[in-house]
Amino acid sequence: MKHPEILAASGAAALAMGAVVSPEYRPVEFGRKGSDDGGDIDIKQLSRDLKAATDKVKEFAEDAKGRMEKGEKLSTDAKERADEALVKFNELSATMTEIEQKLARSGGQGERSGQKSVGNRFTEQEDVKSFMARNPSKGSVKFECKAIITSLTTDADGSAGDLIIPDRRDGIVAPPERRMTVRDLITPGRTSSNSIQFVQETGFTNNAAPTAETAQKPQSEIKFDLKTLPVATIAHWVQASRQILSDAPMLESYVDGRLRYGLAYAEELQLLKGDGTGVNLLGMIPQATAYSAPGGLVADNMIDQLRYAMLQAVLAEYPATGHILNPIDWARIETLKDGEGRYVIGNPTSGTTPTLWRLPVVETPAMTVDKFLTGAFKLAAQVFDREDASVEMSTEDRDNFIKNLVTILAEERLGLAVYRPEALVYGDFGNVA
Repeated sequence: MKHPEILAASGAAALAMGAVVSPEYRPVEFGRKGSDDGGDIDIKQLSRDLKAATDKVKEFAEDAKGRMEKGEKLSTDAKERADEALVKFNELSATMTEIEQKLARSGGQGERSGQKSVGNRFTEQEDVKSFMARNPSKGSVKFECKAIITSLTTDADGSAGDLIIPDRRDGIVAPPERRMTVRDLITPGRTSSNSIQFVQETGFTNNAAPTAETAQKPQSEIKFDLKTLPVATIAHWVQASRQILSDAPMLESYVDGRLRYGLAYAEELQLLKGDGTGVNLLGMIPQATAYSAPGGLVADNMIDQLRYAMLQAVLAEYPATGHILNPIDWARIETLKDGEGRYVIGNPTSGTTPTLWRLPVVETPAMTVDKFLTGAFKLAAQVFDREDASVEMSTEDRDNFIKNLVTILAEERLGLAVYRPEALVYGDFGNVA
């Protein structure tokens, strides 16, 4: 046990710290402001001050011990100042100990940022403290917390969705394209003019008969008509910036393909249904012969109608080579059943080419639902290409030049001649009112 005089001497030794210790320290909670001016505690400076104070106290204690062994006494004033300095020294030691303990619990990080858990913040709320201090009773207390971080992209607290980078797939997902079939049914041809002319026999009176010797031979009549059909232009265009075509090279080929598809789509409708007005082609349906079951025959169903349409073409001396139907009508035919529920012509396990009455069936959405066209297509009509489908780009327009725009134009020129309207039979199934 140390002598009281030595303890007093140790306290007096703290007088030497007056010039070493920084402005007054007091125990504070780590992570909070430690001085009235709002500054943070300088832990390094505190450590240096504490070491210097320890050295001075040790030095003075040894000196005081030597004086006491010689019989010398310390004055009362010196003892009081030593006690006061020792209190400050102890505060320094307590502050350093508290800091070391908190750092040990938080792994060197802990509350350095001043952040507290939601639980700590909840229990420190004055409303919560008051609620807990009351006798048990029903009620509630409101606690506001910072917004939770979510994947939202709105301009609000906690919205971090813009930090997520989508997994972008290369290329463009294009819509489905119709399979064009009508052109393949017609005889192909080419022309170098802006119109198609042909002479068509429009009437024939056959008076051929056996004739007696020296008698006048019977006269027959043949009527011809000169037909002139225009070559139509089918075209469309889009605009794009020069930069996007340069920065996304695949876009140019994609646009090229889509524009060409658009031409083929419009062409199929023109070859089939063009009404001949203005710049439209005169298609096959407007020139076809109306269906009328020959010989007084009565069709009981769709299959019968198509067979009688074939008969009508044969009687006109043009044996049919195919049927054009809407996919809905062909599905209706394939699913026809007899009285016992068996398919009449359809075979769910067969993958053969659609045929009916030995003729191929061409399915196309270009044909109106509940309608059909049967005929000898290659004998009946011919398509003439004046200019094949092409795609061109231009920046020559003034607006294009000053705006860095590119006009992409697709066009083709073609004509259609229907030589023998009797070879085409157009009818209505009668299923749709």
